Amino acid sequence: MTSPLENLENHLEMFIENVRQIRIIVSDFQPQGQNVLNQKIQSLVTGLQEIDKMKNQIDVNVPLEVFDYIDQGRNPQLYTKDCIDKALTKNEEVKGKIDSYRKFKSNLMKELSDTFPVEISKYKAIRGDE
Repeated sequence: MTSPLENLENHLEMFIENVRQIRIIVSDFQPQGQNVLNQKIQSLVTGLQEIDKMKNQIDVNVPLEVFDYIDQGRNPQLYTKDCIDKALTKNEEVKGKIDSYRKFKSNLMKELSDTFPVEISKYKAIRGDE
C-alpha cells in the first residue's frame, strides 16, 4: 500500500503528463483532434479533483519562499541549499562578533586590572573568575 505522499506524487506526475500532452495537442491543433483534447481536459479536471481530495490526508508545510523560487523560474530544490548557505554565512558573522567581544572583554579586564587592581580582584572574587 502506498503512502498518501507517494499517492499525491503519482497523481501530480500524471497531472503533469496530462498537461504536457495537452500542450502538444494544442500547439499543433487539428479540428479532428477536438475529441481527444476534450478528453484530456476532462482528465485534467478529474486529476485536479483527486489532488484536492488528498489535501486533508497530507500535512506538509511549505515555506512561502519556495513558491517565490518557482515563480522566478528557479529550482525549488535549491531553496534548501540557499537556506543552508545563508545560515553558514550568518553563523560565521555571529562567530566573528563573539570572538570580537571576547577579545574586547579580555582587553577591558586587563586595562581595568592595571588601573583598578583592588576593585577588579574583588570583582573576580565575587564572580569566581580567579
